[in-house]
Amino acid sequence: MQTSILCGICKSNRTVTDPESGEVICRNCGIVISDKILETRPEWRAFSSEEFNGRSRAGIPSSLARHDMGLSTVIGKTNKDASGRVIDVAMRSTMGRLRAWDFRTQAHSPTDRNLRQAFSELDRLRDKLGVSDAVVEKTAYIYRKAQERGLVRGRTISATVGAALYIACRETGTSRTLKDIAQIGNMKRKDLARIYRLVVMELDLKIPLIDPMKCITRVANKANLSERTKRSAVEIMKHVTKSGISAGKDPMGLAASVLYIACLNMGENRTQTDIADAAGVTEVTVRNRYKNLKGQLAFN
Repeated sequence: MQTSILCGICKSNRTVTDPESGEVICRNCGIVISDKILETRPEWRAFSSEEFNGRSRAGIPSSLARHDMGLSTVIGKTNKDASGRVIDVAMRSTMGRLRAWDFRTQAHSPTDRNLRQAFSELDRLRDKLGVSDAVVEKTAYIYRKAQERGLVRGRTISATVGAALYIACRETGTSRTLKDIAQIGNMKRKDLARIYRLVVMELDLKIPLIDPMKCITRVANKANLSERTKRSAVEIMKHVTKSGISAGKDPMGLAASVLYIACLNMGENRTQTDIADAAGVTEVTVRNRYKNLKGQLAFN
């Protein structure tokens, strides 16, 4: 890499910088002008603007979704000393043993092994469900609290992580249901719901109610409904929520019933079975909610 530093011997400005050794060398006479320059190159690769802005030379950011919170040290595999020279064979063997022992001692306790396995499962669920980093951090926080209370003992790690993820989705307003997490995580919904109730009760959490408006968008997109029907369903849902009819009702079943009413009003040909399949509820639920809404509201 060329620089514009002036040589003190030949007064030439034709210099080159060696980033590996940290030296500035004159290309004219070959003298080393400086051997203590600072490294300015990035220690990472970025393939997008988001990755570039999120990186730093201080290493990975700390995160609750890592078993060590991202604060552990790693012995590199470059096999070079501070000057950039390759170390000898004896020191290379010593560093190899130190590297192996450093890796083994990072997860020596049962708690660390439990967290490593749990957050590995959390990464898998995040990729399949497409949740945000805020949800992942909230899930890791709830799981750590549950582990401190001893709620993980005697229960599967995957189900406990799934319950914590559902709580985080409810608290952050992310539209994910227990059925979605159970299907993606290959778990039983019954077990997931039982652990969810246990964690909420033991940790004394205040879980907000699910917004039926978000359920309308999700069900409508899955059923391939038109935009006119979506807007009509939103207006109906506003009226239902304002009148207090939605209290105590399942948000997905209520959203399915409202969308069915909107389809009838807009003349869109959708059966109760189509709406029920998109919402993940039964036809009986849609039919009962529809009769209830039709009896209490003056829909045409």
